[in-house]
Amino acid sequence: MIRFGPAGIPLSCKGRTLRDGISDIHSLGLTAMEVQFIKVNAHTRPASEEEIGKRPYDIPNELIVEVATGSRPDQAPDPAALLQPIPRKANVTVLSWFLAKSYADLQQARVLSRAVDVHLALHAPYYVDFASSPSARERTLRQYRWAAALAQALGAETMVGHLGFYGTSDHDASFERTRNDLKDLRKWLDRVDHGELRLGIEPSGHPEVFGTREEILQLAREVKGLVPVLNLAHIAAREGKNFSDKVELHKLVDDFVEASRGNLYLNFSGVEFYAQGDFRLTPIKRGAVHFDSVADVLAEREYDGTVISSSPLLEHDAMYMKLLYERALAKRFAKKHAPPPPTPAVPVKSAKPTKAAKPAKGKPAAKPKGKVPAQAKPKAKPKPKPKPKPKPKGKPASKGSHARKR
Repeated sequence: MIRFGPAGIPLSCKGRTLRDGISDIHSLGLTAMEVQFIKVNAHTRPASEEEIGKRPYDIPNELIVEVATGSRPDQAPDPAALLQPIPRKANVTVLSWFLAKSYADLQQARVLSRAVDVHLALHAPYYVDFASSPSARERTLRQYRWAAALAQALGAETMVGHLGFYGTSDHDASFERTRNDLKDLRKWLDRVDHGELRLGIEPSGHPEVFGTREEILQLAREVKGLVPVLNLAHIAAREGKNFSDKVELHKLVDDFVEASRGNLYLNFSGVEFYAQGDFRLTPIKRGAVHFDSVADVLAEREYDGTVISSSPLLEHDAMYMKLLYERALAKRFAKKHAPPPPTPAVPVKSAKPTKAAKPAKGKPAAKPKGKVPAQAKPKAKPKPKPKPKPKPKGKPASKGSHARKR
């Protein structure tokens, strides 16, 4: 089954909370949403007297994503601290997020999404950097942990993110360092949700940012619990391709499906690209990559997964992609169940006319059974009337004269 949805709350939604967005998505006939945790506003402070002894999940109007108890600054906090009472002399990190004010809001959104069958994913902050410096790496890892806490409370299936710049070292060294960081992050996530949350990594359309097609697929093969996100707009911009060749598109989708263990996560929008790394996202109908071909590929293989619209026309293009996919499915079904074409008739040579068999001598011909309709006899032509003989001229001779002549 393929689920479709927008990257964020629909533009047509009157409310701007998570519950408003989920309800609106359900009413539009969509079944997925990627919650956008893009911008981070966080501050760390000592725990107040009212908070000490309470779990972060139970504190109203506060979204506490980290509890530190005097451990080393470079050491990852215990994820179980969010489920335990806050001790004294603890520092807490609180988020200011317009989509939710507390964990109670997240729990209500989780219940509603499951009730209306809308699957949720969460996009981690964009401004991350694993390779530039140790401080940038630590800040990035903290932001991923905060996003994981929100995703776990929302019941999201996938947390999506980028990896930042390559840094000053070469690409091979950046790949090795990033892979090790992702392994550590994946181990920390396993302690949060016991491996239920998938960590999705997106490719980048900019050549100076980590994330070619090959790098993303290789990371997914080497880091357990990591899945590659097939962002066709970014790959098209980075490689300068519009994927009009269906064979090449099949190969690309198959590679990502295999690396994601059969459950594809696809992010799509229109894209216009110019020079290398110079591109912009557009509505689907105006982009260089057409979703019609993608829909045909998805329908032919009957994949399972999620398709997220990151187009400027969020929910409109999500519904349009769903329509194209359903058309492709209907076309495939009609082709599969169409009756076989009729076999062409073999021409038969005309046989020579045979003479009618003569009835055997001495035996009268068999009379047909039943009444034989009498044939209508032709009407006789009327005989012409005889013409009257012409009368002789002059007087007729008398009898006496006739006798004298004798």
